[in-house]
Amino acid sequence: MNSKKVRWLAAPYGLWMAGFIVIPLLMIFFYGLTDRNGAFTLSNLFSIAAPEHMKALILSLLLSAVSTVICLIVAYPLALILRSRNIGKGGLMVFIFILPMWMNFLLRTMAWQTLLERNGVINALLAALRLPPIAIINTPAAIVLGMVYNFLPFMILPVYNALAKIGDDVINAAKDLGADERQVLIRILMPLSVPGIVSGITMVFVPALTTFVISNLLGGSKILLIGNVIEQEFTRGSNWNLGAGLSMVLMVFILLSMALLGRYDKSGEGGAF
Repeated sequence: MNSKKVRWLAAPYGLWMAGFIVIPLLMIFFYGLTDRNGAFTLSNLFSIAAPEHMKALILSLLLSAVSTVICLIVAYPLALILRSRNIGKGGLMVFIFILPMWMNFLLRTMAWQTLLERNGVINALLAALRLPPIAIINTPAAIVLGMVYNFLPFMILPVYNALAKIGDDVINAAKDLGADERQVLIRILMPLSVPGIVSGITMVFVPALTTFVISNLLGGSKILLIGNVIEQEFTRGSNWNLGAGLSMVLMVFILLSMALLGRYDKSGEGGAF
């Protein structure tokens, strides 16, 4: 097949990118760099320094970082177990981790809302066991729990994918040279799985930073993250200029995450399968 035919086959994808990626981004830049009258301004970008916006951004970064660390702590041992059992891509345990992703994101989050609310399932079980109820709903802890539950598969899959590519010969050679299990983990497995770790961190941190649905449902709209502020500017305040400006600021953190991924995972070895 000659190159001209290949280019024509790529035309639908080019149209898709233009219509749903390039044009929306250009609109964001246009609104973010203009005021309501269409005049050029940087005030929308500098509005991130406002106390209420800075508070939302810092809280978003904090909760996203905590969620990412928890996901990594939980995902790495699970990925090691999957690798040790030589479970392939079609394995049942891998399927179990992927299965929740088939359900609608909103429904998964609403399920946790039902579980965590004051008269929810968890408190009903605690009451039946004559234990004190927990008041976790509408707190940062509930938001972190929702983030970890929804984004944990995005950490497990790339870490497992990176670990699965490490040959058994490498590990056996290390053991033949006198390395114990701890040394194999610290000096062999962890350094070689860095691309998967960085990929997982990026895939969890970015959606956690930009989310607003989880904080709306599990935070009771009482805890505003930067995603909530942007969503409200577009939907309630009808201030697309300010919302777009704040979105552009948020893009900086996303681009930094992508740059980190590109530096440590140049060959794409940590990508989820």
